[in-house]
Amino acid sequence: MQKKYFKFREAFYFLGSLLCLSILVCAVEAQEKPILNPAPTAKDFANLGKLPDWSGIWNPNISDQDKQVKTNMPPWKPAQAEVIKFQLAEEKLGRPTPLFTNCLPEAMPSWMLITHNSLEFLFTPGRVTILGESDANRLRRIYTDGRKMPEDPDPSFHGYSIGHWEGETLVIETSGIRPQTILAVSEAAGVPNNGGVKVIERIHLVSKDVMHDDIEIIAPNVLTAPWKTTRVYFRQRARKYEMIEGICLEGSFAESKDKAGNDVFVPIKYDVGGNRIPPQ
Repeated sequence: MQKKYFKFREAFYFLGSLLCLSILVCAVEAQEKPILNPAPTAKDFANLGKLPDWSGIWNPNISDQDKQVKTNMPPWKPAQAEVIKFQLAEEKLGRPTPLFTNCLPEAMPSWMLITHNSLEFLFTPGRVTILGESDANRLRRIYTDGRKMPEDPDPSFHGYSIGHWEGETLVIETSGIRPQTILAVSEAAGVPNNGGVKVIERIHLVSKDVMHDDIEIIAPNVLTAPWKTTRVYFRQRARKYEMIEGICLEGSFAESKDKAGNDVFVPIKYDVGGNRIPPQ
């Protein structure tokens, strides 16, 4: 009985030693790994003052977007080209394809290609955040802290973006975009990107209140070659142009009161074609 006790105690001590060693190794490894988001210093905030002035509200040049549908079509593969041709014909006949009626975000790169809503830039140490007016809190996080692109980023609607400054130009690389998201040339013409998409942007001012986003899109499953385009934004500084909240589903509900007098939203009825049913 005594021998069994000593054997049990020795095994317990052995396992305890392994556990302590494992904790020690993990602690050392944790110290060796760089902190992903270190606390910013006063110098980091001071360096923000050296960046170009992108303050204010930026609106897309929608006329230029529409023009590029005719003058700068992506090099679609044959199957995708047929779909786009059909969609544009339907739009011309007044039957636009409902690409973005399901309240899913336009996603990347379509957000920067076709959005009709305003956006603004937020500079913080190690990051540039693009805030979109549509769908309340739509945003992009662009990491400028020197990190590398993850080898296998989790797929998301807006992808994983890293950036760096070349003078007064912000150079952004984005990958990890969900394959189901639409690569669109307008709100009525676009196809699923089918994966493997990489987006390279160079955002810079061309004059005091005009910004260009030079975009290169590599989409090997739907394009025969990389596609380049430039999207134009103009700045509004007046207070009346502050961004407002936009909720995708808000137009599907009406303000009302319930039986207890509470303020509530009630669904608006639609017919099978998607049109609102007028009140009787």
